[in-house]
Amino acid sequence: MTAPDLTAPDTLATAIARFVAGLTLDSLPPDVVEKARVCLLNGYGIALGGHDTPYAPVARAAALALHGERSDGATMLGDNTSGRSRRTSVPGAALAGSALFHGRAQEDTCGAAHIGAVLIPLLTALVEAGDGPVERLLPALVAGYEAGGLLENAFSPLTTPAGLRASPLYGTLAAAAGAAYLLGLPEDRIAAALANAASFTGGILQSFDDGTDEWRYQVGVAAVNGLTAARLAAAGSVSAPRAFEGRTGFVRAFARTGCDPVELAARLGRDWSIHRVTFKPYPVCAFNQTPVTAALALREEVAGRAIRSVTVRMNPFETGYAGMDSKGTFASISGTLMSIPFCIALTLLRGVPTMETMTRYDDGAVNALVERVALVPDEGVRRLCCAIEVVLEDGTALTRRQDMTTDDFSLPWEAVSALVRRIGDETGVPADAYDRIERFARALPGAAIDDVLEAFGRLPDHPHQASVSLVKGVGNG
Repeated sequence: MTAPDLTAPDTLATAIARFVAGLTLDSLPPDVVEKARVCLLNGYGIALGGHDTPYAPVARAAALALHGERSDGATMLGDNTSGRSRRTSVPGAALAGSALFHGRAQEDTCGAAHIGAVLIPLLTALVEAGDGPVERLLPALVAGYEAGGLLENAFSPLTTPAGLRASPLYGTLAAAAGAAYLLGLPEDRIAAALANAASFTGGILQSFDDGTDEWRYQVGVAAVNGLTAARLAAAGSVSAPRAFEGRTGFVRAFARTGCDPVELAARLGRDWSIHRVTFKPYPVCAFNQTPVTAALALREEVAGRAIRSVTVRMNPFETGYAGMDSKGTFASISGTLMSIPFCIALTLLRGVPTMETMTRYDDGAVNALVERVALVPDEGVRRLCCAIEVVLEDGTALTRRQDMTTDDFSLPWEAVSALVRRIGDETGVPADAYDRIERFARALPGAAIDDVLEAFGRLPDHPHQASVSLVKGVGNG
């Protein structure tokens, strides 16, 4: 695809809107289209494997309280009892669906933001409700990743250390762009949707420090806010043209800096954000994927010998993220999946992290080793990399430098298929559910949304009620 001329002195909202409005499936580069298909496969596949996590039932109960059960609207994916899944409004279905997609914390990651868990449930609900044709789904997905990813890449190094969570902050922008495209809004209304989203966005990181669940629902709220932004634009809202670069706009307010709209806009269609999207082999924070990979290799060298101490060196951006340096006491998976010391101690002693071992908060050996893990911020270690030294009780020192990039976690179709099916084997998902989502993602634009609905209809039955969270009290972070 030839990048459009975005060098005119437009506002950033206008430039992004022009780019989004001009997207077509035929004009997108083949590798971008393929990555979008893989993102769909991963999103649906991880959500299927998260059917037994407790967050979606909470979100479903909230969605029904807000919007009620209705015959039109959209299905709350995974809401199965005796083959029946309830339906609610599109915003309600998006709120509930995002909690399901986020349940295992194995959704995709675009920089520091989980944009797929925001976009995919929302766009699915819109298509099912007849608010946009399935033929526009893939370019709508790309539109969301590119709009949200552009701002995330430029400003998350400033907003994240300030305590703002990237997923809702930039995911709301992504949702507005994706929804506006799917709804077929013209360029000026897409710009208005983006400007509205800039006013409606936010989200903090404190739940990671406290080991609580708000972050599970932030992605659904971002989807709803982004859809609201697009619906208001469609209805004729008058929206700030300089919502991003203005004196009191998005960038100044959240990143405390300025921005060059022309320079940022020039990246669109050139530096594709969707190529930065990575997938998670393990149910831990994205920043813990590399340390776990390194610890698995060191576990083979340790070979069951007693460990005296562990030193971990990582980039300060990652070690400074909320919850990453926590040593407990842990009482929720929201605490353990974030903690670098816990994830490394667990991996060294128990092997590949699973949802079961991540919620075993009373494992005395793991908790004791957590206390002997020293986390060192090191500017010399690039993001997504780590250096670990394990000192055994006999004084032997074992070291592992794990240098990884987004390319290492940007898995192809075959690897993602194997990953989600492995999780399905662990959680009792029938194989034909994965056959259906693969068929859907491959057949686009000539696909039927019924394949997705039927895939989730194959999940084991669950009571139509909110269940108890994977929390025993609240962790002290």
